[in-house]
Amino acid sequence: MEQEIEKCAELLRAGKVIVYPTDTVWGIGCDATNEKAVERIYQIKRRNEKKSMIILLDSAERLPMYVDHIPMIAWDLIPHVSRPTTFIYPTAKNLPPILIHNDGTIAIRIVLNEFCKKLIRALGHPIVSTSANVADAPTPQAFSDISTEIIAQMDHVVPQEFATSVDYKPSRLIKFLDDYNFTIIRD
Repeated sequence: MEQEIEKCAELLRAGKVIVYPTDTVWGIGCDATNEKAVERIYQIKRRNEKKSMIILLDSAERLPMYVDHIPMIAWDLIPHVSRPTTFIYPTAKNLPPILIHNDGTIAIRIVLNEFCKKLIRALGHPIVSTSANVADAPTPQAFSDISTEIIAQMDHVVPQEFATSVDYKPSRLIKFLDDYNFTIIRD
């Protein structure tokens, strides 16, 4: 696994785009701080740039680097997450404008998947996570469902052996409304 992680981190540092396993579905990813790489993912997916993408972090301690104000309730919820959960934070920072929703929010998931955690640590930056499909096409339920069109546009595809998810579905999605309140957008 260590060789694969180092190879992926090197490619991501160079602005490349990969298909990789996450703690939910197979994703298309890049260094979330590299605007040109993020733009390339939008082009590959034929996704409207007004539609934000999720970024992945390896630990909650890194949230202050990318979120200006972390709601107090976040610190209560994060330690108790037992399944993949993406939180929408109100004040994104240090990320390309294309990743930040026009209301200033950013969707961040602290990954549970060991491959992703190690990759983010090796890279030293968050990574983009968006399902490995063209916009509005069904989300691939398994690696074999990823279209050849998507695979052909990748700089690297992580071998299937590193996938550990057993529940191939999008993460729960929770939006913070203020310091003490939130709403569940997708359960």
